[in-house]
Amino acid sequence: MRVLVIEDEHKLAAYLQKGLNEQGFVVDIARNGIDGRHLAVEGDYELIILDVMLPGVDGYAVLSEIRKARKTPVLMLTARDRVEDRVRGLQGGADDYLVKPFAFSELLARIRAVLRRSGPPQETNSLRVADLELDLVKRKAFRAGQRLALTAKEFTLLALLMKRSGEILARTTLAEQVWDMNFDSDTNVVEVAVRRLRVKMDDPFPKKLLHTVRGMGYVLEDRS
Repeated sequence: MRVLVIEDEHKLAAYLQKGLNEQGFVVDIARNGIDGRHLAVEGDYELIILDVMLPGVDGYAVLSEIRKARKTPVLMLTARDRVEDRVRGLQGGADDYLVKPFAFSELLARIRAVLRRSGPPQETNSLRVADLELDLVKRKAFRAGQRLALTAKEFTLLALLMKRSGEILARTTLAEQVWDMNFDSDTNVVEVAVRRLRVKMDDPFPKKLLHTVRGMGYVLEDRS
């Protein structure tokens, strides 16, 4: 899941990127309002975290441009804690408003709440293919009722494969959407991750769900 963080404080932006990466999100950073506005309007994100006091263009102006072009959920994250500031943000189209300083656990809870409200249940609640089930809210995976111990990246990879079950996904697609990287043919990060995922969610079970399509990529589907 791709998230855009529009934040000019370098330490805070890095902190958010690291924390969200560990939770399986792919994070882009914009450090001023002009770049943030461009990415928010032209990019494809499931969530935008937006500061108010930004160089170039302030957060309220960025929010206004986003709402003219997209319905992407926006969580405003700012030190401006006056009631009128919160009201202005919410009335301007923000889905939530969190004041700095904040606890990361609260930010994460608010992100998940915003995503639950903004997306269809199958996108933000659970996914199922055969006896494989993914709880996207609690970030838990089960196969035949057994809990699978997945890393954050393995969970993100499996979620993408399940959301697009039956569709062959190229290595370039997986590299871009899971690792936020331009694909390099000398890199085997995708193959290694797929192999590790198979060991956990396919190898212990008689029915195989994750298949390699030679020369094309990978597909997760029930072929029975």
